[in-house]
Amino acid sequence: LGLLDQAERTYRQVLEADGRNGIAMVGLARVALERSDEAGAGTLARRALEIDPENAMAHRMLARMEEVARFREATDEQPSGPRLPAEPPGPIQAPEEPSRPRPGFLRRLLRRS
Repeated sequence: LGLLDQAERTYRQVLEADGRNGIAMVGLARVALERSDEAGAGTLARRALEIDPENAMAHRMLARMEEVARFREATDEQPSGPRLPAEPPGPIQAPEEPSRPRPGFLRRLLRRS
Protein backbone atom coordinates (compact mmCIF):
# COMPACT_ATOMS: atom_id res chain seq x y z
CA LEU A 1 0.00 0.00 0.00
CA GLY A 2 3.04 2.24 -0.06
CA LEU A 3 3.39 2.43 3.71
CA LEU A 4 6.99 1.25 3.56
CA ASP A 5 8.25 3.14 6.61
CA GLN A 6 5.44 1.79 8.77
CA ALA A 7 5.93 -1.75 7.43
CA GLU A 8 9.68 -1.60 8.06
CA ARG A 9 9.12 -0.37 11.62
CA THR A 10 6.65 -3.17 12.30
CA TYR A 11 8.91 -5.91 10.88
CA ARG A 12 11.88 -4.57 12.86
CA GLN A 13 9.82 -4.56 16.08
CA VAL A 14 8.85 -8.18 15.45
CA LEU A 15 12.49 -9.10 14.83
CA GLU A 16 13.56 -7.32 18.04
CA ALA A 17 11.07 -9.46 19.95
CA ASP A 18 11.86 -12.63 18.00
CA GLY A 19 15.05 -12.53 15.95
CA ARG A 20 14.19 -15.87 14.35
CA ASN A 21 10.93 -14.78 12.76
CA GLY A 22 11.32 -15.70 9.10
CA ILE A 23 8.08 -14.02 8.10
CA ALA A 24 9.26 -10.65 9.42
CA MET A 25 12.62 -11.17 7.71
CA VAL A 26 10.87 -11.75 4.38
CA GLY A 27 8.75 -8.69 5.07
CA LEU A 28 11.90 -6.62 5.46
CA ALA A 29 13.21 -8.14 2.24
CA ARG A 30 10.06 -7.05 0.44
CA VAL A 31 10.43 -3.53 1.82
CA ALA A 32 14.04 -3.47 0.59
CA LEU A 33 12.92 -4.67 -2.84
CA GLU A 34 10.25 -1.96 -2.99
CA ARG A 35 13.01 0.55 -2.29
CA SER A 36 15.03 -0.90 -5.20
CA ASP A 37 17.63 -2.38 -2.83
CA GLU A 38 17.94 -5.74 -4.58
CA ALA A 39 21.18 -6.68 -2.81
CA GLY A 40 19.66 -5.98 0.60
CA ALA A 41 16.49 -7.84 -0.32
CA GLY A 42 18.51 -10.87 -1.40
CA THR A 43 20.53 -10.84 1.83
CA LEU A 44 17.38 -10.62 3.95
CA ALA A 45 15.63 -13.38 1.98
CA ARG A 46 18.66 -15.67 2.42
CA ARG A 47 18.65 -14.92 6.16
CA ALA A 48 14.96 -15.83 6.24
CA LEU A 49 15.85 -19.19 4.67
CA GLU A 50 18.56 -19.74 7.27
CA ILE A 51 15.91 -19.23 9.93
CA ASP A 52 13.25 -21.27 8.15
CA PRO A 53 14.41 -23.37 5.18
CA GLU A 54 10.76 -24.12 4.33
CA ASN A 55 9.77 -20.45 3.97
CA ALA A 56 7.98 -20.44 0.62
CA MET A 57 7.92 -16.64 0.30
CA ALA A 58 11.70 -16.43 0.71
CA HIS A 59 12.18 -19.19 -1.87
CA ARG A 60 9.89 -17.41 -4.35
CA MET A 61 11.57 -14.06 -3.77
CA LEU A 62 15.05 -15.44 -4.34
CA ALA A 63 13.94 -17.42 -7.39
CA ARG A 64 12.32 -14.33 -8.90
CA MET A 65 15.38 -12.17 -8.17
CA GLU A 66 17.65 -14.78 -9.79
CA GLU A 67 15.35 -14.91 -12.81
CA VAL A 68 15.48 -11.12 -13.18
CA ALA A 69 19.29 -11.16 -12.82
CA ARG A 70 19.59 -13.84 -15.55
CA PHE A 71 17.30 -11.85 -17.80
CA ARG A 72 19.35 -8.69 -17.28
CA GLU A 73 22.58 -10.56 -18.04
CA ALA A 74 21.09 -12.08 -21.17
CA THR A 75 19.81 -8.76 -22.49
CA ASP A 76 23.09 -7.00 -21.71
CA GLU A 77 25.01 -9.62 -23.69
CA GLN A 78 22.68 -9.57 -26.69
CA PRO A 79 23.86 -7.22 -29.40
CA SER A 80 21.13 -4.88 -30.36
CA GLY A 81 19.99 -5.53 -33.90
CA PRO A 82 20.09 -3.01 -36.69
CA ARG A 83 17.58 -0.30 -36.20
CA LEU A 84 15.27 0.52 -39.02
CA PRO A 85 15.02 4.16 -40.00
CA ALA A 86 11.91 5.88 -38.81
CA GLU A 87 9.22 6.05 -41.44
CA PRO A 88 8.43 9.57 -42.55
CA PRO A 89 4.89 10.46 -41.67
CA GLY A 90 2.48 9.93 -44.52
CA PRO A 91 -0.40 12.18 -45.49
CA ILE A 92 -3.24 12.28 -43.02
CA GLN A 93 -6.43 10.91 -44.49
CA ALA A 94 -9.90 11.58 -43.27
CA PRO A 95 -11.64 8.54 -41.86
CA GLU A 96 -13.95 6.80 -44.27
CA GLU A 97 -17.62 7.42 -43.95
CA PRO A 98 -19.28 4.42 -42.32
CA SER A 99 -21.43 2.43 -44.69
CA ARG A 100 -25.12 2.99 -44.26
CA PRO A 101 -27.58 0.13 -44.35
CA ARG A 102 -29.79 -0.12 -47.41
CA PRO A 103 -33.35 1.14 -46.95
CA GLY A 104 -35.57 -1.57 -45.62
CA PHE A 105 -32.64 -3.72 -44.46
CA LEU A 106 -33.26 -2.97 -40.81
CA ARG A 107 -37.00 -3.71 -41.12
CA ARG A 108 -36.30 -7.09 -42.76
CA LEU A 109 -33.75 -7.89 -40.11
CA LEU A 110 -36.13 -7.03 -37.29
CA ARG A 111 -38.94 -9.11 -38.84
CA ARG A 112 -36.68 -12.18 -38.77
CA SER A 113 -36.06 -11.80 -35.03
